[in-house]
Amino acid sequence: MVTDPIADYLTRIRNAVMANHRIVEVPASRVKKEMTKILFEKGYILNYKFEDELKPGVIKIALKYHPVTKLSAITTLTRVSKPGLRKYVDAEHLPRVLNGLGVAIISTSQGMMTDKEAKVKKIGGEVLCYIS
Repeated sequence: MVTDPIADYLTRIRNAVMANHRIVEVPASRVKKEMTKILFEKGYILNYKFEDELKPGVIKIALKYHPVTKLSAITTLTRVSKPGLRKYVDAEHLPRVLNGLGVAIISTSQGMMTDKEAKVKKIGGEVLCYIS
């Protein structure tokens, strides 16, 4: 049993990137599906597929690499809010990752969104992770 499924999700992606794998499979949940959609929209992954016909459900993620240098689009994945210490921010104190070049995923009352979207909507929430 995994005590922190979001940290497990990020670690599986981080390990697959370090091993230069093309595809990584992750156990599915609603939070992980929303995070995967955000990663795809922001261009950090190539594609994804939700396989819900299996009972636990699986997310297959195709990782994105540069065609010439073979460097991954994802350089760092950092878990911010943990089960032992949650990190909440209001709209005025939303984090900026790499001076705006990275993305922070925020869980708000209106759903999961990036730090930039939350700033436009002027809502705060729980900071789940930083991606750059």
